[in-house]
This record gives sequence, structure tokens and C-alpha cells, in this order.
Amino acid sequence: MKTSMLTMFLFAFMVPTKAQPIQSEKPNIIIIMADDLGYGDLGSYDGIQKTPNLDQLAKEGMRFTDFHSSGTVCSPTRAGLITGRYQHKSGVDGVVNADPKHPSHSFGVDPKSELSFPSLVKAQGYSTALMGKWHIGYEKRFHPMNFGFDRFVGFLSGNIDYISHYDRMETYDWWHNDQQVEEEGYSTQLITKHAIDFIQTNKDKPFVLYIAHEAVHNPMQGPNSAIQRGPNKQSQNKNIKGSEVYKQVIAELDSSVGKIVETVKRAGLSNNTLILFTSDNGPMPLSSSGILRGEKGSLFEGGHRVPTIAWWPNKIKENSVNKQLAISLDIMPTILSLTGGSVPMDHQLDGIDLMPTLLGQAETQRELFWRNGGLKIDATNLLTKDEAKAMRSGKWKLVVSPYYEDSSLYDLSQDIAEQHDISDKYPEIVKKMTKKVKAWQDEIIPYLPYEVVSKSSFK
Repeated sequence: MKTSMLTMFLFAFMVPTKAQPIQSEKPNIIIIMADDLGYGDLGSYDGIQKTPNLDQLAKEGMRFTDFHSSGTVCSPTRAGLITGRYQHKSGVDGVVNADPKHPSHSFGVDPKSELSFPSLVKAQGYSTALMGKWHIGYEKRFHPMNFGFDRFVGFLSGNIDYISHYDRMETYDWWHNDQQVEEEGYSTQLITKHAIDFIQTNKDKPFVLYIAHEAVHNPMQGPNSAIQRGPNKQSQNKNIKGSEVYKQVIAELDSSVGKIVETVKRAGLSNNTLILFTSDNGPMPLSSSGILRGEKGSLFEGGHRVPTIAWWPNKIKENSVNKQLAISLDIMPTILSLTGGSVPMDHQLDGIDLMPTLLGQAETQRELFWRNGGLKIDATNLLTKDEAKAMRSGKWKLVVSPYYEDSSLYDLSQDIAEQHDISDKYPEIVKKMTKKVKAWQDEIIPYLPYEVVSKSSFK
């Protein structure tokens, strides 16, 4: 459907999602997304960091062991989350760069051509808010206030100085709705403060709250660290180890989750509120992927298998473990299921409603795909640069090199650390999965932004 038609008939062609709200009273939904938090960072995932509040959340709820981000870096996963579709379809194939001179600086999710969960739940009478990181568009047309959020407090960039709020290009980046404002405070604490204010203000009506933390992304700064960016930058104490500061950063993240949960409980909303905690991709160097291979940017499990916890007292079984294959693309369909939201009949979401598996009512059999960003095409539309891709099908994991020149296959039921390539042993499985990866890439290529270059650039 063309953009203009989509806008004109958005509500005229709405159809209900398959699942209906599980209770007559509209539930509240809080999505908490950490940044660069790895599978091995939390205590409840056998991590070495002290995360008592997140561990308690897992104890009171459900811990996923096979949940994935749809991207291996920041922007793609956030685009997939907000649209419920593989992020490539919205044109966000890689990081939206903070440098205005970089080609991807002009990329972003366009609300005129993509449906988003804030706008759809707002139509169902929900209050909506984003507190924290956006990172799927710098231009005014990509601003979060164009997506159905009633309230936005946070930053557009990929990361900011936790204290001064300047991004890596030395641009001030802190917003209240569509206005830049000066607000003092440590970013994790400010995000928490405004999230709590939103919950308290909207406790008597249904709401969907998206909390997108900067933690644990660089720059490594605790609440009392030196300012690293902006006109008031300070000299850093070189005697302080990054690992020590990281403990402060993750402790603040953990404290934030505890305060959010406590606010929900004090407001009497526990039995009517779903909280989903996850991460946008695998770990950066100071965080941990635990037993998994790979980190942020990798197509091995460590790059996209992330710690994820679901909490909903008296709905989700306490201290339960969910081993089902799931992905961040599933969050939007789950939100629509619970709120009564819907999409046009010809608009296909790529995720599924997680409520049946959250309630222990169903198991899922599915296939998931990943690719690292980057597509270059010459003037004759010949693909001149391809990227690595990966696929999950049950226990099987296939990692494919650029141009399909090489593949590695792993049986994750026996080799979760992906140490033993068994592609030679199972050539038919490799062939079958590779065919599906090619079909998937053929589906998404028409949506991808690309840089037109000459063939000589790729000798």
C-alpha cells in the first residue's frame, strides 16, 4: 500500500490480531530495554555482576534463555521493536550515525510509511511514553513525537555523556517532547525519575511505557564520574579502572528497575501490569556474553541472544524459565494482543504474540534471521558488497559469510558456545537453510538503503 493510502485508510482497514486481551480491564505494559547488556551480565543468568533487583524480577516472573534481539547493534533492534517487523523493511539496516557527514545519518524510521505500536495503542485509549534512547532517526520527520508518544524525555543519539548530555559529536542532546531542554542529572537516574512520574500520573488509566536506558553503553561513567563531553569536560582519573566504573553503571540500571517495580506495586498496579526487560544486542567489551560466543556486532549467539525477563504477578508463573525461541520483534504483536490494537490486513508483522508462551499455554516452532548492516550497489544495480547473515531453525544455527562463500552450522542443543562447525556432517541441512536465508534476503533487499558506488571501489 502506498504511503498516502496507508495514512488515509489506517483505521478504516483495521483487523483484530488473533489473540484478544486476557482480561476485561486494559493492562498496562512497560518495556525496559538496556543497551549493550550481555547474556552473562545478570546474576540470574550466572553473571558475576550484582543485580539484586533484576534477579528478584526474574524470581517473581519468567526468565527467557533463548530470547534474541533482532539486530546485533543498537539502531536496527530499536527499529524492529517499534515496528514489529524486520528492521531492514524500515530502511534501518545498521547504526544511524551521529556524524552528519556519514550517509546513514539521514536514515531513520518514517512514521508515514511504517506503523508503530505507540500510535496503534494510542488509538485504543492508551497513554504512551518513551523515556530514554531513540536512535532511529535524527531528522525532524523521524522524531519520536511523530510516532504516537504522548511524552518523550531522553535523547536521539546512540549515546550521550551520562552527565553533560552531549553526544559523541559534541552536540547537546536532551529532549522533553520536541524541545531541547537543559536538565541536570545522571541519565539513568533522570530516565527513571521521568518514568516514575509517568506511571504515577497515569495510574488511573491504561498506559504503555517504553523505557530505553543508555546503560550499559559507553561512555563508562558512574554518577560521580568526570564529564567526558561538552564545554565542561573534565580530566579523568586514569587510576580508576573501567571495570570498576562498569559496576556502578550496571548497579544504577539495576536500581532503576527496582524503583520502577516498586512504583508499580505502590500504585496497586501489579496484577494489571506486564513488565518486559531485555537488551538491544549483545555485550560491549566490559559486559559479558557468558557461555556464548561473540559480542555486540557478531552473528554468533553472543551478539544477539540477550537476557530477557517477563513479570506479571498472578499471570506469569513465578521463578519460571522459558526455553522457547523468541525475538524482540515479538514485543509489538504482544502489545497489540493485550491492548486490542490491530494492523491493516495487508500489513504483515514479523513477530508473534508471546502471551500464549508467557502463560505456559503453547510452544513455538519458528525460524529467525539476522544480517549485519551494509549494502552497496553499483550504477548497474549489481550487488557489490554483501554482509554476513545468520539463521535459527530450532536447535540449528547457520552462519553465512558474505556472498554465501562459506557457511558454518551448529547444533545449539549440544554446542551452545558454537565451537564445533558440523556443516560437513549435515550438508543437506546447510543447503536447506541457506536457501531460506537467500529467500529472506531477497525479500528485504528492496527495502534497504544503499550507497551507489563504482565497481572500482571493491577491487
